[in-house]
Amino acid sequence: MFESQESVRKRNPNKNYTGKVMEIKQIDKYHWEIPKTGNMRVPGIVYCTAAMLKGPKQEEPLKQVANVATLPGIQKASLAMPDMHWGYGFPIGGVAAFDWNSGIISPGGVGYDINCGVRLAGTALTESEVRSKLENLVNSLYRNIPSGLGSKGSLKLSVSEEKKVLTEGSRWALQLGFGEEADIDHTEDGGCMPHADPLLVSNRALERGQRQLGTLGSGNHFLEVGVVEAIYDANVAAVFGLFEGQVTLMIHCGSRGFGYQVCDDFLAAMTRHVQKLDIDLPDRQLACAMIRSEMGRRYRNAMACAANYAWANRQILLHKSRDVFQQVFGIGPRDLQMNLVYDVCHNIAKKEEHIIDGQKKVVCVHRKGATRSFPPGHPSLCEKYRNVGQPVIIPGDMGTASYVLAGTEKAMDKTFGSTCHGAGRVLSRKAAKKASKGRAIHRELEDKGIMVRWTGKGTLAEEMPDAYKNVSEVVEVVHGAGISKKVARLKPIAVVKG
Repeated sequence: MFESQESVRKRNPNKNYTGKVMEIKQIDKYHWEIPKTGNMRVPGIVYCTAAMLKGPKQEEPLKQVANVATLPGIQKASLAMPDMHWGYGFPIGGVAAFDWNSGIISPGGVGYDINCGVRLAGTALTESEVRSKLENLVNSLYRNIPSGLGSKGSLKLSVSEEKKVLTEGSRWALQLGFGEEADIDHTEDGGCMPHADPLLVSNRALERGQRQLGTLGSGNHFLEVGVVEAIYDANVAAVFGLFEGQVTLMIHCGSRGFGYQVCDDFLAAMTRHVQKLDIDLPDRQLACAMIRSEMGRRYRNAMACAANYAWANRQILLHKSRDVFQQVFGIGPRDLQMNLVYDVCHNIAKKEEHIIDGQKKVVCVHRKGATRSFPPGHPSLCEKYRNVGQPVIIPGDMGTASYVLAGTEKAMDKTFGSTCHGAGRVLSRKAAKKASKGRAIHRELEDKGIMVRWTGKGTLAEEMPDAYKNVSEVVEVVHGAGISKKVARLKPIAVVKG
């Protein structure tokens, strides 16, 4: 169990306690530090409340924050967001930047579902216009968008066509008629990561990717029909195209089996590779390579393929969803106005420039279960959002709320332009199944006015709202800490789960 530095000192006033209990000191209400000890090259910084640190389940992710701080080339601090929980190697909710010339890149710092992300679209519809046809809508979304473990879509790609997806990302989908030009502007990095090299991915990865484009997948992936129930910043909300009572669509998914296979392949390769390097890893799951090495280059360029696959996948899913809405409500695109607000990615490592110790520096920023939060004026933003900052989309747990925020200058200064990505799990899938025994989760959601459709016997049990932290408390931390600011709150009214 982890305790605050003050409580440790009260029990052991003359002891520098760094053994079984990790020293962690409070900087302010939302900001904690794990001091640099042992092999740590930098301190750990955790954004959370005191309540979020309580309980034995925080032991492992905090250990992982400290472990990441030992890696070569790490800059400023090993960071964790308030949705932090245990992950492979790096904690989910972890952020770390490494010097481009002397640092490492690690698949564990990206995650298995490369470019798992969220896209949010607004509509011209209001809740009162949708309620009478809501059941038809959710049934049509469920029928027309394949979901579940190993689900396959209607697109069957040849290997040569799949390689185009891997290099072109969202634009490949757009060229085939899936979407609108504005979708590209409103997608992080224009929906395409450069330097993708399909020659670096395995035949098994290509095989897994051939039939899964345009599918939702399983686990915590979802489509959610929501309603804007609160506006916190009217000016920014207007720029984002959001208004109170508006019906929205949120899509959460990633690179499917293709990305999983890319990660798996390179974890195996780097586990062998790192043994030849002079790196003392505290955890074998932190297998890595130097960024500028041949192995590091190969992983970056293969990871870019998976990122582009994920962007193309979400682009197709949005197009399919537009079609479903138009059919259900008997309207055309002009009346529907299902415009993409933004598409953000969560699991990624990117080459970026940041000011560190007063100097501009090129780094590789790992965001694992964390969202980019770039401020007004940042050159990476499209013209529409240049004056207000990047839209940040924080999904909830299908039973409470989701949030839209905006990026800030403080995030650039403190967190390499990063913020949280969701509510964050508090129960494992196994524990959630146990806790839900005897309960009808779908009935509980319907009692709240939320229709749900799902694929997979244990899906709803594993993903029940109780399995997650309170998303409003998580969002309050990043808003209070100033690393992103609240713009709007959305409530779910219909959900399709993978």
